[in-house]
Amino acid sequence: MNKTGLTFSIDSFIVERGKIKEFVLAIGDENPIYKDLSYAKEMGYKDLPIPPTFPTVIEMWGGLDFETIIQELELNPLMVLHGEQEYEYLDEIYAGDTISCSAKVTAHVEKRRMDIITIEVVYKRDCEVVLISRSNIIERKG
Repeated sequence: MNKTGLTFSIDSFIVERGKIKEFVLAIGDENPIYKDLSYAKEMGYKDLPIPPTFPTVIEMWGGLDFETIIQELELNPLMVLHGEQEYEYLDEIYAGDTISCSAKVTAHVEKRRMDIITIEVVYKRDCEVVLISRSNIIERKG
């Protein structure tokens, strides 16, 4: 069944300095703008900025985790691949920001022996869109 238009609930997320530091430690990013507030401010940031792929943390902690996606889309987890991910930043996101998100399936295409599902997440701070992410989930048909 085509899932285009399906929406997901994501809780608001307060970006914390500690979460940013944990994330960069996990991915091995040594850039001091993510760990050192004084340095970040010297570089022109108002606080610690988030790394480019940090929005995944916001989604997962907000409730849009792998299990939720699999259940809502009625997919076989053993046949699922992460196909593509893109982030379109409209503004910086910083420690201290409260981010609200809305997510929906914007495309569901059946090709040969696979389904390709696109999920778009819109991130807002104070009702202003600051980021749009798009990810493709591929389910192979056995």
